[in-house]
Amino acid sequence: MSALRPRTNILDKPLSRGKNEVSQGIFALLFSEIVQYCQSRSYTVPDLQTKLHDMGQDVGARIIDLYFVRERNSKRETKLTQMLLFIKTTLWKNLFGKEAEKLEHANDDERTYYIIEKESIVNTFISVPKDKGSLNCASFVAGIVEAVLTHCGFPCKVSAHWHKGTTYMVKFEDYVITRDKQLEDK
Repeated sequence: MSALRPRTNILDKPLSRGKNEVSQGIFALLFSEIVQYCQSRSYTVPDLQTKLHDMGQDVGARIIDLYFVRERNSKRETKLTQMLLFIKTTLWKNLFGKEAEKLEHANDDERTYYIIEKESIVNTFISVPKDKGSLNCASFVAGIVEAVLTHCGFPCKVSAHWHKGTTYMVKFEDYVITRDKQLEDK
């Protein structure tokens, strides 16, 4: 009699092994449906972007719990720079199969950082009508990033902009910077 192996499902697999399990075409179809769903409930481009951002926040909250509980035994980053590097590298790789191109700190505001992605996959398969020319569907990803940072103790606002491709502007609450400086001094 052969030994029975326990069944494993996708939720039991480590995230790092789950690469390339969803094809780009399926992702594009699903994301297109998300955009159409939000669009059918919106009257303006900013309203549509807000709805995409809110949906991204729901996804981000679930991703961060899944990642830190499963992969890191609930150990989260405590320093701002390390958390931003986690987003730029690990989170981006798990979500999009590659790292974000750049992480920059604003010269004129110590609370502002930029995550730059030349070709955002969420904008790749979306054709924007002329009347919605300013639409940036990367607001969905901005919502994910905002939820991840906020749920990890780095409250901020994240918005997506057309600059050098897609640029995510991350603006932290004042006390996050103060706390981070205190941690560095220890």
